Amino acid sequence: MEHVVTKNELVERIVSLEWEAFDRVENEGGRADCQSNWRIFEIMRKSQYLEWTEEMLISFIRDFVEANARGWNLITEKYGRMEKTTAPAEYEKIKESLPAHTQEQETIIEQIVAIQVGMMEDMAEKYPKMAGNARSIHTYEDSEWNTSYETYLRGELGTYSDRTLLLYGRFIAEIAAQGDNLAYRIMSNTAKFYGYNSVEECEEKMR
Repeated sequence: MEHVVTKNELVERIVSLEWEAFDRVENEGGRADCQSNWRIFEIMRKSQYLEWTEEMLISFIRDFVEANARGWNLITEKYGRMEKTTAPAEYEKIKESLPAHTQEQETIIEQIVAIQVGMMEDMAEKYPKMAGNARSIHTYEDSEWNTSYETYLRGELGTYSDRTLLLYGRFIAEIAAQGDNLAYRIMSNTAKFYGYNSVEECEEKMR
């Protein structure tokens, strides 16, 4: 009897692929502490991917498999793209090696970023303690030692194939049209991984 792959198995697969790629990222200052913290990585990434559709997960798994087959590290690319605002001098050295985006890709990415930054701003207003433990929100807050949510998201979206980016764009547009908040849904998953029943309980019990 043929095994039917479940959504949880797809989530496990993409998180595993990301961890393997993350583990191979070479930093200028040596290996980062977070590269040895599987549990935190697992919680953060699963919290996000549990909200994705199966079609999106399958598409992004394909992106990883195809990138690995040609010896390209998508996580290295993601961090390289972030350096545009966190380490501009370093970015100038590597920018030509990064896959070029079309104008259409850039437009879609910026539309998604604008929607999700608004969602995160809403979260920060309603749940300041939880938000205080997360990244700063805006790119203008970036520095060499601080990568904002906006910059991280832009870097991540920049690694998606056309197929995955379009699926993600439709996904976030539908959530916004429903008046829902993806940031809240992701933080709800994170709170539960840490043993809380909800974002509200986590916020109440945080110091």
